[in-house]
Amino acid sequence: MSLPRPRGSTSVEEPNDLIQLPERAASNQIPLGNFEQGNGLVVDALDRWDRPRVNKYRLAATFFAFLNFGMNDGSYGALVPYIEQDYRLSYIVTSLVFLSPFAGYTVAALFSDRLHLLIGRRGIAIIAPTCKTISYVVLATHPPYPAVVAILALAGLGNGLLDAAWNAWIGTMAQTNQLLGLLHGFYGLGATISPLISTSMITQAHLGWWTFFYLMAGLAALEILIGTWAFWSETGAKYTDANRSDGADRGMTRQALRQKVTWICSIFLLCYVGLEVSLGGWIVNFMIRVRKGGPFSSGMTATGFWLGLTVGRVVLGFITPRIGERIAVSAYLVIAVGCELVFWLVPHFIVSAVAVALVGFFTGPIFPSTIIAVTKLLPSEMHVAAIGFSAAIGGGGAALLPFAVGAVAQAKGPATLQPIVLALLALLLGIWLTLPRMPKRVHEA
Repeated sequence: MSLPRPRGSTSVEEPNDLIQLPERAASNQIPLGNFEQGNGLVVDALDRWDRPRVNKYRLAATFFAFLNFGMNDGSYGALVPYIEQDYRLSYIVTSLVFLSPFAGYTVAALFSDRLHLLIGRRGIAIIAPTCKTISYVVLATHPPYPAVVAILALAGLGNGLLDAAWNAWIGTMAQTNQLLGLLHGFYGLGATISPLISTSMITQAHLGWWTFFYLMAGLAALEILIGTWAFWSETGAKYTDANRSDGADRGMTRQALRQKVTWICSIFLLCYVGLEVSLGGWIVNFMIRVRKGGPFSSGMTATGFWLGLTVGRVVLGFITPRIGERIAVSAYLVIAVGCELVFWLVPHFIVSAVAVALVGFFTGPIFPSTIIAVTKLLPSEMHVAAIGFSAAIGGGGAALLPFAVGAVAQAKGPATLQPIVLALLALLLGIWLTLPRMPKRVHEA
């Protein structure tokens, strides 16, 4: 007996991709109703980047949001030495700038799905950058250090909400690998240019570190305008109609948290984003104090790391779907371990700068690949809740692990950065291999 074909669905005539898919549907790894026995895999008609036409403008809005997101995270590595000097702080106290956003990410993790139901993507496009704008305006006034730490929690809330919302939206579109690669490529681009801009403002124009946040406040305000216009029709009612069947439980976060995949991906992203921000955030300090580089050239190594990550996300985003996310991410992590060993064991400034850029290149596509894993292994109605929770917990890693690195550096010195990064890469590989096998082409249109 055949399962009925959903309205608006198309059959994929690729026999090699049709192994045991009905059984997967029955086990709730893929939503029921996506298969027709005898015809093979049936895929719901997915939105494309250019269909409906408004998606072009929405994608542009999300890309701009992630550019700003990357500029936020990428600025820490360049600004930390100057914040430390300005307020005369120890490593561990300086590290609080990484830790405080965790409170905001936690709120985003718990309430992202509920906010989508209440205010839709339009509300997220308004609230998230508004939180960031307020935070950046306060930072631009050069407040006392306790106020710096406190207001960064609000920026963490804004970034956590947009991280969850735009990853979940793009994660269920056609050509997911490529689009997520571009989305996170814009994050990497922002993180690449941010150290260059902030370092130049401080070392060349002789401005205070806080003046960088005048620029960030302006960009966040522009993000409100662009996002609100692009997602104006995406209300809470529209989101509920599209993502909840009649009588479905609205507490989708609780359901998503019962899935092993959600927790594996959450822990994986916590470690991955923590690795990414720890390396990008402390690399300048490491290059100045351990590799004896100058302030400007050391700042450029952070730019090199984020540039490598950006290029990796775009270039490898087209290679990953050809070999499969499971094999590709495993290979990328093994290569990254080799590059990190070179970075650690060869005490030469140029070699270290090249090696850290290669670590960025091969770890770049890992975040998008994890989002795709969630969309392939969980039912569609859980995507926003599961991706929102995983992405927000990952953002928590951006707060917790750089703080821990700073605490260890306070006790043992900044040279401890390298063995910590190596251990995290090995841990990531172990966690990734615990994921179930992923079905092929579930989200191809």
